[in-house]
Amino acid sequence: METPGWLRERLSRRLLLAGGICTAGATAVSVSSAVGQAAHGGHDAAGAAAADSAYKAGPISGHSGAHGAMVTVGEVDSVRNGFDPAKMLTDWDVGTKSVLPDGRTLRTFEVAAEDKEIEIAPGVMFPAWTYNGRVPGPALRATEGERLRIVFKNYGSHPHSMHFHGIHAARMDGVPGAGLINPGEEFVYEFDAKPFGCHLYHCHALPLKRHIHKGMYGAFVIDPDPARHPEQAEVARSRLYGMPENRQWQEFVMVMNAFDTNFDGENEFYAVNTVAHTYMNSPIRIVKNRPVRIYLINVVEFDPINSFHLHANFFDYFDQGTTLTPTLKTVDLITQCQAQRGIVEFSFADHEPGLYMFHPHQSEFTELGWVGMFDVVEEVA
Repeated sequence: METPGWLRERLSRRLLLAGGICTAGATAVSVSSAVGQAAHGGHDAAGAAAADSAYKAGPISGHSGAHGAMVTVGEVDSVRNGFDPAKMLTDWDVGTKSVLPDGRTLRTFEVAAEDKEIEIAPGVMFPAWTYNGRVPGPALRATEGERLRIVFKNYGSHPHSMHFHGIHAARMDGVPGAGLINPGEEFVYEFDAKPFGCHLYHCHALPLKRHIHKGMYGAFVIDPDPARHPEQAEVARSRLYGMPENRQWQEFVMVMNAFDTNFDGENEFYAVNTVAHTYMNSPIRIVKNRPVRIYLINVVEFDPINSFHLHANFFDYFDQGTTLTPTLKTVDLITQCQAQRGIVEFSFADHEPGLYMFHPHQSEFTELGWVGMFDVVEEVA
């Protein structure tokens, strides 16, 4: 009896998981079939061989052994990529500010679409479509009530747009007929920054799943204006970028994404901020007596649900980030569907220093790259 197509696809990915990530002393099976795309020229034998080695296990030592040494080996060239996941955590694009005739602030951003091959795991290249040459695109940050102007230029090979999750006019929606532009064209999106919260933007060209999966998405955060929320002004100030109350927080932007390297509708690599296992190999430094705030966004295509689990601790969660009080309190796991996002807040003040893991609770995602460590320290050396 012939195996159903859906089962063959699942078996293929499970075999990659079982054989492609090995414990110390084992041999990694070839994953060359999971690399490249014929329509984009594919990859040569050297590239396939590099992909084969990406999931070979290293020695079980230090933090790399905390999940059975099931981590990629080697380093991704951040200089060649043009972006560094470590810097992406805090690299906010705040645009340029000017004053409108009515006295309001105008904040202007410049974003360009371009085709670019990026490295998503050591030796594994992916033909991405990018905003400003990076995946995810720039993390745009503004303040509630400002006028926003986003100058979008398409230097890519396909029609693209920027669809913002927020409130705006229909003609600014970034869909066909309202901001979707062809290669070589330019469009200016303009609208007021509202509501405050943790949002995102992405391309809305068809096929939608293709344009999102290829890398056309990014964080879009609108901070609350404390003057508009007098009953919770102190909390609002803690979220307003640059305020003294905000500088007490250790803030990070984490975009959960994944990559289907053979374009069969199944992801082979999972990550936060694009590079598999990047925060496992280079843990995120946390000063234990300062609170932590994560702007968490899920843009994983082809899998209906993603999640975030924090080891040895609990957190408060603000779904969509549009409230100043938590929507969930004292939890250690939340789930997000595709395009869902929120704010995670917690502290390690009562913990001893050490390495604390975070990852989704879909084990497959963890073992294929979406896992990291917080390196909790008494103070920054």
